[in-house]
Amino acid sequence: MEKSETLKQYRDRVDNALDNQFLRSAMDKFAIAYRESRKNAFKGMDIDILIAEVAAIKRDAIRKGDELFEQFKSVAEKNGVHVHLAATAKDANEIIAKIARDTGSQKIIKSKSMTAEEIHLNKWLENEGIEVTETDLGEWIVQLRHEGPSHMVMPAIHLSRFQVAELFSGVTGREQSGEIERLVKVARAELREKFVEADMGITGANFAVADTGTVGIVTNEGNARLVTTLPKVHVALVGIDKLLPTMKEALTVLKVLPRNATGQRLTSYVTWITGPSEYSGSGVSCLSDNDRAALNKREMHIVFLDNGRKKIASDPDFAQILQCVRCGACANVCPVYRMVGGHTLGYIYIGAIGLITTYFFHGAEHARNLVQNCTNCGACKAVCAAGIDLPRLIKEVHARIQDEQGHPLKSLMLGRVLRDRALFHSLLRAAAIAQRPVTGGTPYLRHLPLIFFKEHNFRTLPAIVKVPFRQRWSRVKSGAQKRAITKKTLRSGSEIVVNPEKKPLRVGIFSGCVQDFVYPEQLEAGIKVIADSGVDITLEFPMGQSCCGLPALMMGEKEAARDVAIQNINAFKVYDLDYVVTLCASCASHLKHALPMLAGNQARDLADKVIPFSQFMNQTLEPQSVRSENDNITDITQHSRVITQKRVTWHSPCHLCRGLGIKDDPKQLIEKTGHIFVQAKEEETCCGFGGSFSANFPAISKEILATKLDDAEKTGADILVTECPGCVMQLRGGALSQKRNFRVIHLSELLSGKS
Repeated sequence: MEKSETLKQYRDRVDNALDNQFLRSAMDKFAIAYRESRKNAFKGMDIDILIAEVAAIKRDAIRKGDELFEQFKSVAEKNGVHVHLAATAKDANEIIAKIARDTGSQKIIKSKSMTAEEIHLNKWLENEGIEVTETDLGEWIVQLRHEGPSHMVMPAIHLSRFQVAELFSGVTGREQSGEIERLVKVARAELREKFVEADMGITGANFAVADTGTVGIVTNEGNARLVTTLPKVHVALVGIDKLLPTMKEALTVLKVLPRNATGQRLTSYVTWITGPSEYSGSGVSCLSDNDRAALNKREMHIVFLDNGRKKIASDPDFAQILQCVRCGACANVCPVYRMVGGHTLGYIYIGAIGLITTYFFHGAEHARNLVQNCTNCGACKAVCAAGIDLPRLIKEVHARIQDEQGHPLKSLMLGRVLRDRALFHSLLRAAAIAQRPVTGGTPYLRHLPLIFFKEHNFRTLPAIVKVPFRQRWSRVKSGAQKRAITKKTLRSGSEIVVNPEKKPLRVGIFSGCVQDFVYPEQLEAGIKVIADSGVDITLEFPMGQSCCGLPALMMGEKEAARDVAIQNINAFKVYDLDYVVTLCASCASHLKHALPMLAGNQARDLADKVIPFSQFMNQTLEPQSVRSENDNITDITQHSRVITQKRVTWHSPCHLCRGLGIKDDPKQLIEKTGHIFVQAKEEETCCGFGGSFSANFPAISKEILATKLDDAEKTGADILVTECPGCVMQLRGGALSQKRNFRVIHLSELLSGKS
């Protein structure tokens, strides 16, 4: 039995991947190129509608899985195909090995199949004494290296042409150059003999069309056509999740698959096979016409694989993972994959979907470390061709594994502390006192002992403030009321009428723990800007509120997250509020989306009222210009004057741009300040914080952060603005530690005049 890997051993593998400079360079170039290629491939198409259609098609097919299988089996068998159903990976391997024995097949060629990788088919057949050769170029390369694919679509993306040249030199016994065209010719020459001599060809399939008994195969190299037409036996290994009712549904999925996988409008080859074709074997001239016809008929088998898929289909949380079309896009956009590649961000299946399917297909022991290596940035969900909520399901797998195997002490302690708001806040206040020896009189932890700090010295960490926001609230609210009264009168003496004949807006402020105890100045700045709007607003700050609960969920403490959710629901429900404004994008996304899942219908009222600061300012208050009192502007709707302009760039928090779909409001507000907005190329790329992610994987967090800061620096901006205190902590801490030539502030601080 394969020994499970400890988290420390896994981190060591991660560190080795980070040290691989070619891998880092290749992943980085691909990540950048993919975004543009995908954008161009979908140009002129409504991606959201198309993805929703694919999701609906797959969802309906999964629900009708048994019915579609029986229909496919009936039609395919009439077409001369042998149809098998394998309940487990072992069953599938045994079925295919028996087909090889019964047909006398000793030499097998394969085209790329992740389902074959899933069941470790090659190893099984080789143990039976059968020669197996991969014919996809990338798959053949990794087979020769005795390793698995590092991407579902591009299996050898982690290797340089010089590494391949060295490998081919060993295979051919001749020195090979790193010229790509030459290496392709070498591969063709070496594989040609394998094609001719093969007794059996094994493929996967992208589609299994029930009403015609047809399998569809999508490739770029054409090798699958040789695999299915040259040998006398063809075996297609197909997951039961690939079943679709008709060709219409298959063609709809095909519109998305190549565009999402590689940024191509269509792959080089799309092959549809309905029944066995003729086999032009040699040495049959002496036979009768009937015997020759029987011999010349190719034998075709389709092995459908369950391997837990039926059980998944009945799971209300996880059935959606069977909608996956295996495009690999979730890896293409993953900030962690970009840093370390697929061999450390997957077991067999790679990327976000692999983090989840590993648990179901290969066990918790292979998934437990992987599911922690996720920033929860949501890029995978945003790009998923089948609309799967990948980030939520990764967290759900994490929680399930801990429920099954036991919760680590640190996550148990976190859950215990967050459940008890009084204890949590008391510990934070105590920490504010205990940290004094290491702050050096600054707002940062400057002298933390290396035993605690060594892995996190890539950023300067903030100190906990002496006086949290909740203790400042009375003063802040009083000041806001006075400012609001002042702002109601223009210089001309006329009254601003923003909300005529309506009662004052009642707005609750949700702080989150970071802005309450680390960055209260961000909240103060935001409330100042709201008060300056001239809109008649009544502000409330429920003292019973606590952490939003996202940290608990990220640590796999789902029950603790639910308890915290209920605390916050109870804290806010006593107020008759129109909006609940938060200046933390992560809190906003969690409150809006996760609370109803954690706490049910009782969370709906709070979730519906939650609105992030930028959206509230730009769409609800709708200021035409935003100027601070430092610029002597007393009316944000009519007056403006020349200010000292600075170049400002924007980091879009993951939970704002993807979690909530808010992309334009913050930038429009920045432009209304009169400063010069400069857009960063990696504006929506994760900063690498991810809460507990940066604590568990600081080395990856450091490299993601460096990429982000490099991108911001290239804009020539004086100020980098964001709307999440966690992002501020990561970006400001990195900028200070690395002595970058720009400052990092919260959007509320920019709008209030801190520039």
